[in-house]
Amino acid sequence: MSPHHYLALPLLAALSSAPALANPDAAVAQHSAQQAIRYPQTQRGDVVEDQFGVKVADPYRWLENDVRADQAVHDWVSAQNEVTRAYLATVPGRDALKKRMQALYDYGRYGLPRKAGSRYFYSYNSGLQNQSPLFMREGLTGEQKMLVDPNGWAKDGATALAEWKPAPTGKYLLYAVQDGGTDWRTLHILDVDSGKLLDERIEWVKFSELAWDGKGEGFFYSRFAAPAEGQAFQSLNENQQVYYHRLGTPQSEDRLIYATPDRPKLGHSAEVGDDGQWLLITSSQGTDARYELHVARLDGGPIKPRTLVKGLKNDWRMIGNQGATLYFITDRGAPRLRVVTLDALHPRARPKQVVQERVDTLAGGSMVGQRLILAYMSDAATLAELVELDGRKVGDVPLPGVGSAAGFGGKSGDPETFFNFSSFTTPSTIYRFDTATGETSLFAQPKLAFNPDDFVTEQLFYPSKDGTKIPMFVVRKKALADAKRAAPTILYGYGGFNISVTPSFSPTRLAWLEQGGVYAIANLRGGGEYGKAWHDAGRLANKQNVFDDFIAAGEYLKANGYTTADGLAVEGRSNGGLLVGAVVNQRPDLFAAALPGVGVMDMLRFDRFTAGRYWTDDYGSPGKEEDFHRLLSYSPYHNIASGRDYPAIMVTTADTDDRVVPGHSFKYAAALQAADLGSKPHLIRIETRAGHGSGKPTDKLIEEFADSYAFVARFTGLKIGESTP
Repeated sequence: MSPHHYLALPLLAALSSAPALANPDAAVAQHSAQQAIRYPQTQRGDVVEDQFGVKVADPYRWLENDVRADQAVHDWVSAQNEVTRAYLATVPGRDALKKRMQALYDYGRYGLPRKAGSRYFYSYNSGLQNQSPLFMREGLTGEQKMLVDPNGWAKDGATALAEWKPAPTGKYLLYAVQDGGTDWRTLHILDVDSGKLLDERIEWVKFSELAWDGKGEGFFYSRFAAPAEGQAFQSLNENQQVYYHRLGTPQSEDRLIYATPDRPKLGHSAEVGDDGQWLLITSSQGTDARYELHVARLDGGPIKPRTLVKGLKNDWRMIGNQGATLYFITDRGAPRLRVVTLDALHPRARPKQVVQERVDTLAGGSMVGQRLILAYMSDAATLAELVELDGRKVGDVPLPGVGSAAGFGGKSGDPETFFNFSSFTTPSTIYRFDTATGETSLFAQPKLAFNPDDFVTEQLFYPSKDGTKIPMFVVRKKALADAKRAAPTILYGYGGFNISVTPSFSPTRLAWLEQGGVYAIANLRGGGEYGKAWHDAGRLANKQNVFDDFIAAGEYLKANGYTTADGLAVEGRSNGGLLVGAVVNQRPDLFAAALPGVGVMDMLRFDRFTAGRYWTDDYGSPGKEEDFHRLLSYSPYHNIASGRDYPAIMVTTADTDDRVVPGHSFKYAAALQAADLGSKPHLIRIETRAGHGSGKPTDKLIEEFADSYAFVARFTGLKIGESTP
């Protein structure tokens, strides 16, 4: 039995024995030790379920209800926000942080250009715009023309331009609208020449690629059936289908291309090869990179997908094609991935290796011109190489330093591509690269309101509980590092779903660093930094490794003089919110403050809402006895250890999050406030119309992080100054 199984018992007992509370609008003191904060009184239910012989209490089940449809939940949210706002108004330095974050955000930011015909399409934010408009140039140096400005779509700035893709000729622009942070999308088509929208509107699109046919006459997309009235926010995502929409026709006439009604849990996405001749449909069942592939020829006749790869066993990512020869990145026979080709005309043929597996993890690739660009991850930093189509290495793509490079999109017949580069202290800078000549030129470089040379980034490797070496980046002021002085520190982690945490720039993070704080990012197991084995070592039966890695990171930072005995805060979002909730329960003594954001906090019910069923690949299934006991052992909601002193906690979520529904955070916060956890505050900050994170307006981002970092500064001892450091 895991040593953490016992942690499930205190909350189970507390939930079933604590006195029932009524009137969710009232504000009363929960504990004598917390008289300074009068938490909203949260009504307790009597839900107790027998699961595999364990009686599990869930007194706050009612907080799972949709805040927009349940008045009691709505009132609870309002009351919690009132208490949190009142508390944050007393936190010193909050306004100074907000002001500085605004200044650091106020720089021009370009998105990666996409070329279609002779036109270049890209996003550009002048600085503090809530959403980034989309622009177009005729030719690389042509005059800039705004095509789409989402900033006028909603008064609160929370309606965003999401995915977009120009037609192959550049005549039309297909784009998705995201309202209030939801995962649902509505598609529109813009006539680029006239600037007018076409009449058709495509709805109920979610988790979809946008794939134009080769002639620009229509496109492929993925959608779900329209949910029942009032169920759009929490409905399960099943029976996804691929459709084809021809321009000039209503959605009701769209042609169904691919569906699997006998396997409703499969999701499907469509993409079209650069030459417009081949349609590839990729199917998956969860978050694991295990795919089935179907191909169809686009020759004007009926579209009849046929199987290319059967069985959900391996990762397959198409990076380009030369006629019927399709190039893929795959982990078949290569845990750190390799490049192979498949023959679309002969689906049963074995893959042919182009580039073999190596020590560095192959993170991505693309076909540009008549060559391949392959991006590798080496200790969480990007390396890029130029390779011939037969696998022979041409040379390295020159990068400005140690950091993250992304992009490299393009077409097999055009040698031009673009990529961006960023680091913890370098905002995204965009470069143009010619695969034929190997020449790199600057496309867009931001003007900075700070000096990057004032900061240093160190990468170190620390031992986890079982001795595994875990990489961690530590970012701080150069003067602080030179003096080897401990300082208040935020430790960030994710550790799941094969996602790699690589160097990236954040204006809000920089504001913390400028004030003399330290920021550490641990590359925990469960991520993708070192391939399949690293991912496997931090999921399912190995999930506790992730928590051990994070706890060990905190212990290392304290033991080696990076932070003070009472100066460590932890931060994580989504799966990282689960991480923070779990480690705080297991080691509340280690942390002074915690920021669990949009977290998966109820591990026994996560699979019952929206996209939650996909996550069983990493977590396991609550409906299986073995998985149930393991999930219960670390579920943040079920393991709050009443009677122990907890760090200051501010939970963050959004009332319109339909990825990790806010009921997770609502229930967790209610349980924190009901338990005897010492004198520090345990608050919840609930944003309106902000979703899981994507599409969040700039002003809401600044407000949230000013609140969050001022909150942890108070409890880690960081003094926030009014002037720019």
